[in-house]
Amino acid sequence: MMDALQHAGANAGRGNYSLAMGTGRVLVRARMALAELFAVTNAQDIAFTHNTTMSLNTAIQGTLRPGDHVISTMTEHNSVRRPLEYLRRTKGIEVDYLQVDLEGQIDLQELNKAFKPNTRMVICSHSSNLLGSILPIGEIGDIAKSNGAVFLVDAAQSAGVLDIDVGKMNIDLLAFPGHKGLLGPQGTGGLYISPKLDLEPLMHGGTGSQSEYSEQPNVRPDKYEAGTQNTVGIAGLLAGVQKVQSLGTENIRKHEWKLVQSLMEGMRDISGLRFLGPAVGAPRTGVLSFVIEGQESAGIAHRLDREYGIAVRAGMHCTPLAHKAAGTLQSGAVRVSVGVDTTEQDVGIMLQAMKELYGGQRSR
Repeated sequence: MMDALQHAGANAGRGNYSLAMGTGRVLVRARMALAELFAVTNAQDIAFTHNTTMSLNTAIQGTLRPGDHVISTMTEHNSVRRPLEYLRRTKGIEVDYLQVDLEGQIDLQELNKAFKPNTRMVICSHSSNLLGSILPIGEIGDIAKSNGAVFLVDAAQSAGVLDIDVGKMNIDLLAFPGHKGLLGPQGTGGLYISPKLDLEPLMHGGTGSQSEYSEQPNVRPDKYEAGTQNTVGIAGLLAGVQKVQSLGTENIRKHEWKLVQSLMEGMRDISGLRFLGPAVGAPRTGVLSFVIEGQESAGIAHRLDREYGIAVRAGMHCTPLAHKAAGTLQSGAVRVSVGVDTTEQDVGIMLQAMKELYGGQRSR
């Protein structure tokens, strides 16, 4: 990132001087690395954004029209739900949120039944940011395709951790962040857009191309990348993607899963504690949420931070529908997250803290 700031500190596509050319090379390399990671045929089909929320808004608002019907799920983040509810209120779209079970899974038969003649889009998160559950994206993509619907996947919790192949999974739109599993900095992200789709851009403005025209360029990715790019951030994203590629998503997934299992095994006997999402031993990503009977989630998080220096998140996690499905809409929950650099020692510190704070054993 420092190298990009010093040697590529200009706008790509705005000039043929060395700084601008250096910026352009950073963007091209990052786009190609992401295309390789997600099995995207043409790297120009990936547009850079500032975060997953911007990507999702571009996909949702750029696709849906008045009268369209959308199928989504109860595990969606507010970055999906709020744009949908906005369009329901302002453009009259219809939305159905499929129920999930306690492990965060939808019934694929119910998905099939939910389609209507005006169903335009299916939207789902690859993995819940509350439950850690992993949806069968490939099967959902097959169902969406067979019903003629656009398939949008929120990969905020899965990009860089789970294998994603947009072609094999019939993914038409893939929204992803830079600062999570891709190991890049905040303020970066992207959206894969199938070449079969032509979205209305979320923003209009300067791109450096076709400047003589009053309309937004119709070439990719310029059509969806108005304004100055966060080149320094994208350089960091490129470095993160390269680390993911060197480690391998399968190895990262196994590492995170092993750590979460250690947490679950170590905390399962705490009196009154209940885990949300998949059970011990089941597939999940690197987030683990829990509640303790008689304890406020915010209080647990506060004590872990102030007394042990452990950062966890408490509350609604921007996904109230998932909390409703889990039965924690009133209480909220505590979420512990592990990542590629989390160690067994870190897990041990967390377990020791929980034992000292809430270590009463349940009766057997």
